[in-house]
Amino acid sequence: MPTSSLVSNVAYITDYYKEFRYKQLLTDSRKLAIPHDTIFFAIKGQRQDGHNFIKSLYKKGVRCFIIEDKEAALRHFNEEELLIVQDAQFLLVKNSIRALQELAAHHRKQFKLPVIGITGSNGKTIIKEWLSQLLSDSFQIIKSPKSYNSQIGVPLSVWELSEEHTLAIFEAGISQPNEMEYLEPIIQPNIGIFTNLGSAHDDGFENRIEKATEKAKLFEHCKFLISRDIYSAVNTAILYLKERKGDPHFFGWTTQDVAIYPSAVDMRYLDPNVGGVNVGLYDPHTDKKLNFYLPFSNPAHVENCLHCIVTMLLFEYKEKEIQEKINKLKAVEMRLELKQGLFNCSLIDDTYNNDFAGLNVALDFLLQQSNKPKRTVILSDMPEENQKGLYEKIFQLCAKKGVERVIAVGENIKRTLIPDTETLIDTQFFATTEDFLSDFADGEIRFGNEAILIKGARRFEFEKIVDALELKVHGTKLEINLNNLAHNLDYFRSLISPRTRVMAMVKAFGYGSGTNFEIAHLLQYHRVDYLAVAYVDEGIALRNEGIRTPIMVMNPSVDSFEKMFVHNLEPEIYSVATLKRYAEYAKEKTYELNLADFGADVKDVFKIHLKLDTGMNRLGFATNDLPVLLGLIQSVGESLEVASVFTHLAAADDGEMDDFSRQQIKEFEEWAAELEQQLGYSFLRHAVNSAGIIRFKNAHFEMVRLGLGLYGVDSSKKAQEHLLPISSLKATISQIKVVHPSDSVGYSRKGRVERISKIATIAIGYADGYDRRFGNGVGKVYLHGELAPTIGNICMDMCMVDVTDIEEAKEGDEVIIFGEYPTVTDLANTIDTIPYEILTNVSERVKRIFYAD
Repeated sequence: MPTSSLVSNVAYITDYYKEFRYKQLLTDSRKLAIPHDTIFFAIKGQRQDGHNFIKSLYKKGVRCFIIEDKEAALRHFNEEELLIVQDAQFLLVKNSIRALQELAAHHRKQFKLPVIGITGSNGKTIIKEWLSQLLSDSFQIIKSPKSYNSQIGVPLSVWELSEEHTLAIFEAGISQPNEMEYLEPIIQPNIGIFTNLGSAHDDGFENRIEKATEKAKLFEHCKFLISRDIYSAVNTAILYLKERKGDPHFFGWTTQDVAIYPSAVDMRYLDPNVGGVNVGLYDPHTDKKLNFYLPFSNPAHVENCLHCIVTMLLFEYKEKEIQEKINKLKAVEMRLELKQGLFNCSLIDDTYNNDFAGLNVALDFLLQQSNKPKRTVILSDMPEENQKGLYEKIFQLCAKKGVERVIAVGENIKRTLIPDTETLIDTQFFATTEDFLSDFADGEIRFGNEAILIKGARRFEFEKIVDALELKVHGTKLEINLNNLAHNLDYFRSLISPRTRVMAMVKAFGYGSGTNFEIAHLLQYHRVDYLAVAYVDEGIALRNEGIRTPIMVMNPSVDSFEKMFVHNLEPEIYSVATLKRYAEYAKEKTYELNLADFGADVKDVFKIHLKLDTGMNRLGFATNDLPVLLGLIQSVGESLEVASVFTHLAAADDGEMDDFSRQQIKEFEEWAAELEQQLGYSFLRHAVNSAGIIRFKNAHFEMVRLGLGLYGVDSSKKAQEHLLPISSLKATISQIKVVHPSDSVGYSRKGRVERISKIATIAIGYADGYDRRFGNGVGKVYLHGELAPTIGNICMDMCMVDVTDIEEAKEGDEVIIFGEYPTVTDLANTIDTIPYEILTNVSERVKRIFYAD
């Protein structure tokens, strides 16, 4: 490696901040999206060494690497290759993770905004998600994606912070001492929330006091600290903050003597109500009594919600507004799930972790399963101190909650748990999960008509127990592979210039993929330049989910202009009438902003996208509209900006229509040039869709629109082999019957057989999006490597297929409607339609599962 390409012993990676600021930070080589715009941090982990992937990333186009081991970075290149890589930049640091953190911390310093930092043992992610929902109307929020609260997850989250954000919510988790010292400078919260303190990661600390104190280091520079009074270890940590860094303003909530916590919100009462609880609070800051109804009774949910309420009081929300927002809270998917089990049992799946506080919550949930006469708990060892006393406490708690049987797995629980015969709890012990599964398989453990709580620490792999006990129910689902979507995006980016921008279409329920939140978040992560939605409400929903990428609204209504302004959405304007109304709105709003002393900030506030009709004859300005169009735009002044001018090719995927497409492109270029001359400034031009990107490279202009190709379908059939399907529609066989030639199948007796046949009923019908045209042998489903034809009419909720020649077929088997094979294009061709229709027809009642390999 030439010395010119290696900077050794870089002490401060922040020297390169200006060069790095708008790049993507990568720590997992599998998630590469934009090679030329990526910095790869080669991290030496326990399982993988990031230096091993440098060569493959270089071949894919990455040119900036942060390394901590020069020899490891070089060993995969031969001498000739070392000469070639001189165009790459390698920065040698002592520790790649620390370099990543240092860069993110420097990035955080560039912004002055409220930042909420959340730590604790449980509830961090739920509080973050709830606060995001509750505050989204008032702030442009950035938050940690999912549970990105680790030494790597936190800097990756904070790196996404930009000038557009007005509030940040980040969570931080630690598993051993001194870790929070690295996370606090990255998050730099000015508002802190300490959720609670449980047993998670206890083995990494000497005691709870040390753990609480280490977590409290996140709040050393906070102006406000929100917590509950009852956690003694947390209180000790708060005292530590007072002694070391001065007194952060304790804005928490208390159930104890308010004289001890004079600045805390006093909880006066907590009374059960139908489906929830009534809460009475006294706010000493406003000297007001407050009353709220929380629409849930789970103690953990109540505590998490109270943290959110106190945070909203800190932001000076009024009582009525807080209640209205709480009523609209959406459930956050929890790891604790209720599932249907074998032998008429209900399973409560809580296999993610195991601690006493979490067990208490889970037992409360178990208690709610009043439809089952018997309650059983399958429990693993807990990573807690004082094992003997702890398990006695657990046993007493189980008895108190009406548990009749405890199945204990682990050496510690077996050694220390001595059942109290007076409680009459049936207790069984197993050293390992495998021992339990073996006895269950042999019939030595029996279950029947009971509610079973399965709660175990991750290392016990209790998901195997859930799998063994869960009833394999029939179901229909649409699986969306986010890795394949990123691959398709990367492919289309390889066809365009690095300077050409990408507008991604996320309309129509994400082309049938489901709520377009997951898709939009992925596209934002991969730095797509624009998103396009059909209606204003879709854009608002994306903004509320934390999407900050510019969004074009394709069908704006006149009464939605104010909503678009509030949520920073940009309308597509396609007619003189709409432009006239928008120009009037922009002038009135500009006047209001000037009165409010916004001054120069109103320049380019209102961005629009002009659609020109060059032959589609659907929507768009005609040539003779140009004088009026220019006059209306110029009448508003500098506050109205044309962000882009575009057209729509009528037949970009049809080679026989290429002459017409070229004429459209030529006319568009001429008209756009005239507009640019008349307006006196440049704007983005875009004309091609997915097929056009492939077939008309001379028409990429400054931006392209990526729609169906992103979802794995090439309507031009020129590049299908380079794309991966992102969606797989699957159903299950509900029942298999033997049908004789004298019998019929389905409505109107349309299904007939010529031999004794096996007919499988599968759980999908036209209400799920499986078109009736697929009936009577037209459609085919895939299972066990074979295609099974439909027989009879497609029903509303199910359909029938002939599996006579598929010996392996059995009830409960999964069948593929479309995916890798048959493809969505195969289905479309079968009924003489287009892939768009197949994708967008998948009903919203079909469960969507998003996953990444």
